[in-house]
This record gives sequence, structure tokens and C-alpha cells, in this order.
Amino acid sequence: MNDIRALDRRHLWHPYTQAQTAPEPLEILSGRGATLYGADGKEYLDLVSSWWVNLHGHAHPAIVRAISEQAARLEQVIFADFTHAPAVELAARLVEKFGRLPGDKLSRVFYSDDGSTAVEVALKASLQYWRNVEGAATRRTRIVAFEGAYHGDTFGAMAAGARSGFFDAFGPKLFDVEFLPFPATFDGDAEVEQKERAALDALERLIARRGAELAAAIVEPLVQGASGMRFCRPRFLSAFAERLTASGALLICDEVMTGFGRTGTLFASEQAALSPDFMTLSKGLTGGYLPLSVTACKESIYQAFLGPSFSRALAHGHSFTANPLGCAAALGSLALFESERSLERVAKIERLHRERMARLAKLPRVTSPRVLGAIASFDVKTEGPGYDAAVGRALKERFYSRGLLIRPMGSNVYLLPPYCITDEELHRAYDALEEAMVEPCAS
Repeated sequence: MNDIRALDRRHLWHPYTQAQTAPEPLEILSGRGATLYGADGKEYLDLVSSWWVNLHGHAHPAIVRAISEQAARLEQVIFADFTHAPAVELAARLVEKFGRLPGDKLSRVFYSDDGSTAVEVALKASLQYWRNVEGAATRRTRIVAFEGAYHGDTFGAMAAGARSGFFDAFGPKLFDVEFLPFPATFDGDAEVEQKERAALDALERLIARRGAELAAAIVEPLVQGASGMRFCRPRFLSAFAERLTASGALLICDEVMTGFGRTGTLFASEQAALSPDFMTLSKGLTGGYLPLSVTACKESIYQAFLGPSFSRALAHGHSFTANPLGCAAALGSLALFESERSLERVAKIERLHRERMARLAKLPRVTSPRVLGAIASFDVKTEGPGYDAAVGRALKERFYSRGLLIRPMGSNVYLLPPYCITDEELHRAYDALEEAMVEPCAS
């Protein structure tokens, strides 16, 4: 049998990795619950839900069974001119769940493959909506986003996240976006009111200057994930949405990361009483088992694309649109929210997070502690901040050596475990965090 590591070195290009300096990747053979089993004979507690996708644990028998049974019936069919039960049933179930949000219901579901493409659909549809409604001369062509946002790696998504620092190499090719300050906050933040006021003032100035040109704003409700788990308060988002909607612009809620319970409610938008015109979902949509994403919209948006000619239609699609296996996995995951009381599990995780974060926050190197739902995060005081900060790399290797999959984003450390994690497992992670924060480490 060929050496997996040797073949990996010879042929693979890993994401978000500088291959010249990165250590060899860890080979994982299998997973069960919150644990991954490595080829090195070690067990790794998955405290980042395998890049924020896994909800209920690895190899959950209910989702495995749903995929297996669907594979025996239908694995794939073109979704133009055809339909199938898993896609229809999933759309209906999601629309039912969207009833948790106020205002006009999100009633239409467009399937694609991942979070970035779901965002592309929302951006394209919001721009074409105004063209369909107002004609080719529409002035509403500008997108609004928050500084520090990350919405994906395709070109439209990159444009809406251009201030995140990930996409400098592509800057000249990205379309212009109106960026507003994001009032990132944390437990005990004495300046949050001032930051929120400044952000809302910036929005009001933008509306006064270019309100008639704004097509849509895209936001990550409550948590900016990739920029370091930066939180904002629900009351700020409510005020932001109220002002934005009054200007006539559309609201896109990017819940690719925050959706499906991560913040304590099924959708983070619920906590700010948002009524988005679009919502994007992926990551936890299938419980973390297969690539699938959704761009949902209100009926009024969908109706604007109807007409006698194809020119009004949304000319977008993917080869694996509404893949039956992915839809079956998503249906299985949604069923587990009820049978396993997943949101109650998240509430229990949040209580433990708050208990242990209160202790962790007393350590001198820990700053800006914050907890929301299944997410716990803090920053490390360091001389070298940023995604590639030395402290993050050093801490990551230290955690891996202890059998903990904790992957800091530069000087930001976070836990985002699957909902099946036990109290004992989560306490073990916090014990390691406390030890790491008092031991010498590269800065």
C-alpha cells in the first residue's frame, strides 16, 4: 500500500496553508461522536466541528442511514427540468423553520454547493432583482458590507469581504463595495455603545449620500467567524436593519456559519428579530456530511424573476444542484434537532462555556472573552496579531499534541464543538486552554 503522507506531499494542495512552512497534515482514519481517530494511533477531540460543519457528531447512525437509503434509490439527477422528493421535502422543512423570523416569510429555496456559492447567488439575485424591477437604468447597483466580513472565496463573495485581509492579491479585480465599521464587542466591553453609535452614524451618512444606489447589504448575524469570532449585539443589528430597510435596500443574512443552532437559536437572525430578504445556509445544513447550500428568499423577490422571456430568469446553477444525497443528509440532520433536542444541548454547552470562560478570563494573557451559544472565544495578548500570528501556530501544535483539534485563527482562540460533546470532554479542552495560557509560548 502506498504511503498516504508521501502521496499527499507529492500531489495535494491544502486550503489556507503555506505548504513550505506547514507541518505534515495529520491523517485521520475515522470519526465517532466528537472524536477523530488518527493513523498515528491518537484520538483527537474535534472542538472546531471540522471547520464548523459537523453538528451532531461524526458517523451519526441516523444521518449515515439517511444517506445510504437515498443512495440506493437515486444519487443524482439534473435539477433543471427535473425534481425529486428529498429536495422538495427539505425546502418545505426549511420554509417551515423560517417561520421563526418576523415579517414576510422566506418562501423560496435555491440550492447550490457551498457557502461561497450561496452568497454568490444572493449577491447576483439582489442585483438582478433591481434590474428586473426598475430596468437596466436602475441606480441600485451598490452592495454594503461590514469591515472584517468574510463571505467566501469566489469573486463576488471576496468583494463583500475585501476588508478581511484575505484577498489582497485580487483587489484590482473585485467590484466596489461600501464597507461600514463593525462594532465588535466582548464580555465587559465598556465602549460598545460608542462603537455601535459610530457604526450606525456611518450607515446614516452612507444612506444620505448614496441611499438611492444601495441594492443590498450582506451581514453575518451576531458573529463574524473567519475574522476571529467577532461578536456584535442583537440590538445593534436590529437598529442597522431598520435603517437599511427604510432606505429601500435589501438585506442578505449570511448564516453559513451561524445557522442551525450555533448561536443558541436555530438562526442567529432570530435574536435580532431580522426579516431578511435573502438568507444563505451551508456548513451545518447537512450536519457536516455532504456539500450543500441554500439561498432562500422572500416570495416578492422570486416573483420579480418571472416573465415571458429567459432574460428575467436567474441564470445560475451547478452540476450538483439539489443533490439527493445532500438533501437526504440535511433532512436527517433536521430530524435530529427534534429527536435529540439539539438546541437544549447547545444551551447546556453555553452554560459550561460561561462557567469555564469566567475562570479563563482571569489569566493575564487572555483578553476579550466572549460566549454565544456553542461558540466560546478569546484573544491572546501578543506582539504579532493577524491570521498568521506565531502564537496561533504554536498553540495549535500544542493542542494537537494533546489530542485536541483546536485551530486558532492567529491570536484568536475559539471552541465550536459538535452538540454531542460531553461535559467531561469540554472540561478537558478548557483544562488544556488554561494550561496553555500560563505556559511560555511564542508571541
